Amino acid sequence: MTTVEKGSVPARAGLVLFVLILVAAVANLNLAVANVALPEIGRDFDASQTQLNLIAVAYSLGLAASVLYLGALGDRYGRKMLLVLGMALSIPACIIAGFAPNFEVLFGARLLGGLSAGLAYPTTLALITALWSGPPRTKAIALWSALGGALSALGPLLSGALLEKFHWGSVFVVTLPLALLALILASVFVPSHVNETTDPVDNLGGMVSVVFIAALVLSINFAPVDGMGTLAIGLGAIALAAGAVFVFRQSRAKFPLYDLRIARRRTFWVAALAGIIVFGSLMGVIFVGQQFLQNVLQYSTLAAGAATLPAAAAMVIVAPQSAKLVESRGSRFTLLLGYVFIVVGLVLAWLTWKEDVSYWVVAVSYALLGIGIGLAGTPASRSLTGSVPVDRAGMASGTADLQRDLGGAIMQSTLGALLTAGYAASFTAQIAQSPQAGSVSEETQSVLTKSFSSAADLAERYPQYGEQIIAAAKQAFLDGDQKSYAAAIVVVLAGAVLVFFAFPKRDEEKRLLAQYHSEDAQGPEATEASSSMPGNGL
Repeated sequence: MTTVEKGSVPARAGLVLFVLILVAAVANLNLAVANVALPEIGRDFDASQTQLNLIAVAYSLGLAASVLYLGALGDRYGRKMLLVLGMALSIPACIIAGFAPNFEVLFGARLLGGLSAGLAYPTTLALITALWSGPPRTKAIALWSALGGALSALGPLLSGALLEKFHWGSVFVVTLPLALLALILASVFVPSHVNETTDPVDNLGGMVSVVFIAALVLSINFAPVDGMGTLAIGLGAIALAAGAVFVFRQSRAKFPLYDLRIARRRTFWVAALAGIIVFGSLMGVIFVGQQFLQNVLQYSTLAAGAATLPAAAAMVIVAPQSAKLVESRGSRFTLLLGYVFIVVGLVLAWLTWKEDVSYWVVAVSYALLGIGIGLAGTPASRSLTGSVPVDRAGMASGTADLQRDLGGAIMQSTLGALLTAGYAASFTAQIAQSPQAGSVSEETQSVLTKSFSSAADLAERYPQYGEQIIAAAKQAFLDGDQKSYAAAIVVVLAGAVLVFFAFPKRDEEKRLLAQYHSEDAQGPEATEASSSMPGNGL
C-alpha cells in the first residue's frame, strides 16, 4: 500500500490529474448533452413532458443511485479497476442511446450510461484524495470541480452544434472518442491500489441505497402526472422505507457502507447538503433554461447551447480564486459567497426571462450562476474529502458525486415537475377562458397540455390555429418555468441559511479537521466518542 505524505503529489501529477479530469469529462458531458435535444426527442417520439423529464434525469438517476455502493467497492477492490470498467461500459451505453428507436430504449440506455459513470466518476475524486494532500489537494479539487462544471455547461453548446446538421442521436455518441481515449490513458497512467481498505463491503447496505435513491427520484418525477398519483405515493413510501432501513443498517453494521459517525461531522454533512443545492441548482436551471430558449425564444439548438457559455467560462476563471479563498478565508466564507452569486443569478432569471428578454440578460444570468458554482464547488467537495480517512475516500467521493447527481436529479425532477404542472394548469385555464372552449375536445386538450412539443405538432397540423396555439403554449411554459425558478431561489436561500448557521468558521474548521484526522489515526472508537461531544455532530 502506498502512503501519501502531507502536502505531497503523485509522480507525473499533471498527467494523472489530466486523465482523471478526462474521465470526469466523459461523465459530465454525457450528463449534460440531452437537455438541448429534448425538444427534438419530444417531437420524434411524441413524448410527454414527463417522459422528457425522465430522459433528462435518467443519467443522473443511474449515477446517483449507484455512487455510494460503487465508491465502497472501489475502496475495497481497486479504484483503478472501477475507473476502467466505467469507461468501457460507457461505450455501448452511448451507442444504444444514439440509435434508440423509442422512449423506453433511450431511457434504459441513459440509465446504463449513468451506471457506467457511477463506476468511473466517484473514483476520480477518490484518487485525487488518495494521491494528493494538503494545499495541492485543494488546487486539484478546484480544477476537477471547475472543469467538471464547465463541461456540464459546455454540453449544451456541443449538442446544439451537432443538432444543426445531424439527428438528435448524435449528441449521445459524441463522447465515444473521449471515452476510448480515457479508457486507454487510465489503463496506462493511473496508479493502482493507493490507500485502499481491506474491510469487507456492506453489500446489503449498498443494494438498499440503490433502491432508496432510485425510488426517491422517480417518485418526484411521477408526482405531477395525472393518473400516476398512486405510483408516486408508492415510490415515495418505498424511498422512505429504504432510507430508514439504510440508516438502521449503517448504524449497526460492523463495516458500514456509509459510516454515520463520519457523516455526523459538521464539515461533512453541511458540505454535503450545501453541494447538493449548489450543483442541483445549476443542472436544474440549465434543464429548464434550454427548453425556454428553444420553445419560447425560438433559439436554434446551436444558439441555445451557446447561451450557456458564460457559465462555463465563469466557472473556469473563478476556480483558482476559489481554491485560494478556501485556504485563506475558509470553506464557510467561500460557500456563502458562491451562494450570493447563485441567488442573484436565479432572481435575475425569475424576473427577466420572458418572451422579450435579450440574450445579454440571459448571458449575465448564466455568468452569475457560473461564478457562484465556481466559488462554492471547491469548498463543498474539499470539506467532504478532508473529513474522512483516506482509506474511506470512496465515501467522500460518492457523497461529492451525490452532490452533483442526486442534487441534479432532485432539482431537475422537482423543477421539471413544477414546470409540467404549471404548464398543464396554465394551458387548461387558457382553454377554459377562450371563447372557443366548447369546441375543444378532451383529446385535443390532452394533446395541448401534454407538452410544448405536442402543442407545436398540433399547431403544424392545424395552421389556421397555429399562431394561437403557439402563443398559448409559450404563455403556459412561462407560467410553469416561473414556478421552477421561484422554487430554486427558495432552495438556495435555505441552503445559505444552513451554511451560515451550521458550518464552522475558518479557525474552527481547521481545528475540527485536525481533530478528525487525529481520531481517524486512533481508530473508530475515538471517532465514536468524539461524535457524541457537543458541537461536533448533528
